[in-house]
Amino acid sequence: MRRREFLTSLAALTCYGFAPATLTAGDARYRNLLILVELKGGNDGLNTLIPYADARYAQLRPRIAIARDQVLPLSEQAALHPALAPLMPLWQAGQLAWVQGVGYPQPNLSHFRSIEIWDTASDSDQTLEAGWLARLFLQAPPPPGFAAHGVVVGSSEFGPLAGGSARTVSLSDTAQFRRQSRLAGQGATAHPNASLAHVLKVESDIRQAAGGLGAGVQLATAFPQTPFGNAVRAAAQVAASPAGVAAIKLSLGSFDTHVNQPAQHARLLGELAGGVVALAAALKEKGLWERSLILSYAEFGRRPAENGSNGTDHGTASAHLVAGGRVKGGLYGKAPDLARLEGGNLVHGVDFRSLYATVIQRHWGLDDRAALGGRFPALDFV
Repeated sequence: MRRREFLTSLAALTCYGFAPATLTAGDARYRNLLILVELKGGNDGLNTLIPYADARYAQLRPRIAIARDQVLPLSEQAALHPALAPLMPLWQAGQLAWVQGVGYPQPNLSHFRSIEIWDTASDSDQTLEAGWLARLFLQAPPPPGFAAHGVVVGSSEFGPLAGGSARTVSLSDTAQFRRQSRLAGQGATAHPNASLAHVLKVESDIRQAAGGLGAGVQLATAFPQTPFGNAVRAAAQVAASPAGVAAIKLSLGSFDTHVNQPAQHARLLGELAGGVVALAAALKEKGLWERSLILSYAEFGRRPAENGSNGTDHGTASAHLVAGGRVKGGLYGKAPDLARLEGGNLVHGVDFRSLYATVIQRHWGLDDRAALGGRFPALDFV
């Protein structure tokens, strides 16, 4: 790989240099790690967290509803898709929560616009340039000794880490990233041309950051042999690195199940469950589970009624998982009301920004107003 290719694919880093990540008392808030899992394409919340006791569920989905004798009950009203069975030990340990009815007012059903709203924590009629994490890190920067503020694994889409002054690294494999970073170090010296000097400086910063991300981290945990499993392995190595990061973003998809949903959705949920369980095991192995919070998100859910192609179309509110050693397991938010639809879609009961407010206020102990543009009630899952 040539230097230009390396910069194009991996140099989404504006870094201030690398030093060992030793936290001072004032930096203790970022001893806690956030791991975001984007369910790309819009996950079907009704076939994930299933309102199996509501007769309207099967009526709206005569072909794709999950049979009552196959679901994994969590309560008298809600159950999980059978592909999520690997998550049940976390649920039983009280370290897994599900937030129901998550959405926002005046929902937008465009993939591109709705994920932009989620990434920037904007109103539906508002356009913001920087992601909500980037704005938070501008207001309350992570320690300068961290290798990066955030790491995006397996994607070049920074999402909530985009813009602002966030120092963000994009990588797919920690060992490969370190090998490739050595290319960036070649020729990274002072140069009289200011533009070239800047490029060389960026290259040098990438090399320095890469030297700490996941370096020497050995894990006994077994990971799924899938692309998502590989991304989870890289995320676990980054999390366990002494170099330090505040947030890691993963993605899985596509959940855009317009056609023949049952098999595709079951496969994706199985990958999600296997990845989350492996990630939890790795974090426990390294003594990081109590300090970590895993949170899923997506641009929207799916419509309650199945379509004519054995699938579901773009919808509104959905359910999202939260896992971690300090998570108070259970069901949160508002259960879907299938008797009260608006335009054939679910009415949201929890503004998605309340998820972010909970992370900022309760996981990191920070003020959320600058990042979210106002106050949103925190939830009690941490």
